[in-house]
Amino acid sequence: MTSLVTDTRVVFSRELRPVLRDPFTVIFSMIQPLFFLGLFAPLLPDSPDGGSPLQWFVPGIIVMSCLFGSSMTGSNLLYEMQTGSHERMLVTPLRRPALLIGRALKEIVPMIAQAALIVAVCIPFGFELHLGGALLGVVILAGFCIGLGALSYTLALASKNKEWMFWTVQQTLLFPLLLLAGVLLPIENGPGWLQALSRINPMTYVVDAERALFNGEVLARSTLEGLVAAVLVGLLGLAAGVRAMQRSD
Repeated sequence: MTSLVTDTRVVFSRELRPVLRDPFTVIFSMIQPLFFLGLFAPLLPDSPDGGSPLQWFVPGIIVMSCLFGSSMTGSNLLYEMQTGSHERMLVTPLRRPALLIGRALKEIVPMIAQAALIVAVCIPFGFELHLGGALLGVVILAGFCIGLGALSYTLALASKNKEWMFWTVQQTLLFPLLLLAGVLLPIENGPGWLQALSRINPMTYVVDAERALFNGEVLARSTLEGLVAAVLVGLLGLAAGVRAMQRSD
């Protein structure tokens, strides 16, 4: 167990160094969320309670940036497989589960940076930050990012020598998950079949939890539901990723 933790820390440090050397990669994955924020926010109706509509919209954009960044991260592994770097890592004494877990844990760092930047941009425009709830929201997002990152690496391993398959699957799933979670528009007024699809989307519960937490509603039911959804995604992603990494050659 100690050796697994040590190996995971080694892989985590290895994966984090390029991000620290070139932080622009964090900004690059935020381009689309920032475009959505800039183009959709002016169209939002005023909140019934007189508050800023950004209180509803911004938490969803933070989850969106997490989805975009974590789902694309498998492309780094695809590049390593093409250059032979991944194969060299496989023959090192590092445990194979650590090769996946360390990579997945790295996703937490860009997520925190992105969330902080989005909040900082929105505060001058009327967004009110509830720090305690926001910190709990980041914890939930961490579990969600780990799971998404692990699933992205799993897809990359399954797409070895078929880069087109990685991008096809990633792009096909990206926007349905986004729209069904009600990030841009509320689902409550939609048709029954759309609401049913939304209820089986784990991202829906994460978005609802983030909206509650970023508005200071720590004890809301949606907070618990979002925590459960994030933990399940995290565990599923790690289980699938570890299994794929152990079978990698």
